[in-house]
Amino acid sequence: MSEQRKPFREPLHPSIDDALIEKLVRTFYTKIRADKELGPIFGMVISGDWEPHLQKMFAFWSSLTMLTGRYKGQPMVAHMKLKMVEPHHFDRWLSLFRETAGEVCPPPAAAIFIDKAERVAESLKLGMFFKPEEAAAKNSLPPT
Repeated sequence: MSEQRKPFREPLHPSIDDALIEKLVRTFYTKIRADKELGPIFGMVISGDWEPHLQKMFAFWSSLTMLTGRYKGQPMVAHMKLKMVEPHHFDRWLSLFRETAGEVCPPPAAAIFIDKAERVAESLKLGMFFKPEEAAAKNSLPPT
């Protein structure tokens, strides 16, 4: 009798699968496209067919939440090129993402997606906007 082998890596929650990721991503990007603040930014970067970007996002979220390793991109490199993006845009992005995850995901899965999104946003914001010399100047004590 052969023992059934478990996959090496499993989703972070049993309700997370490709169908849920696709629903989350498609719903989220529908909101992004309609958003007065973020829609124009995304529209400048993703001109024409959005499907290749959505496919990339399916792979990205699959890698983060199902541990599939399907995503092979470099998000920091891609985002560093976006000179029109400002720190407050990440707050709006997160607000829409939290809302969407809460609408389309079971609560435990929504919490996982939101936690991952918050970490991604923080990482990108630090990479794009953190200036060590400014932080050092703010944290330095005035001479006595």
